[in-house]
Amino acid sequence: MDRPASHRLRQGRVSIPGQVYLLTTTVEHRKPVFADFHLARMVVEQLRQTQDCNLAKSLAWVVMPDHIHWLVELQHVTLDALMRRMKCRSTGLINKSSNRHGRLWQKGFHDRALRREDDILAVARYIVANPLRAGLVSRVGDYPHWDACWL
Repeated sequence: MDRPASHRLRQGRVSIPGQVYLLTTTVEHRKPVFADFHLARMVVEQLRQTQDCNLAKSLAWVVMPDHIHWLVELQHVTLDALMRRMKCRSTGLINKSSNRHGRLWQKGFHDRALRREDDILAVARYIVANPLRAGLVSRVGDYPHWDACWL
């Protein structure tokens, strides 16, 4: 293969302020780094900081052991810049905290723009139920690394 899969993910990507997007990104080699509670909370803090900086409004998110799903309403940044910021900051904190080095996240990310007529609440439910479907918990409320603005 002469082009990495991350290149194909960028084709046709558009960043529109006010648009709602479902974003997904994965840990390098799908290692379950975020099975460690404290490392997962570092990612949670970075998701929250993007909202505090008015880059995106977080509608729902879940930090799984080896990936995240994040439902956002984009504000004053492109999707690439938003994900680059979250990945860079979380990588720095996690690497420093756990004495690791190098890349934490796989290159690229998946994005899906949701039309206003799409059921955004249904997508949010899908996101927060991810730990239940993965067999990590028997009730959604038992998983500590998720949030939704409707709660």
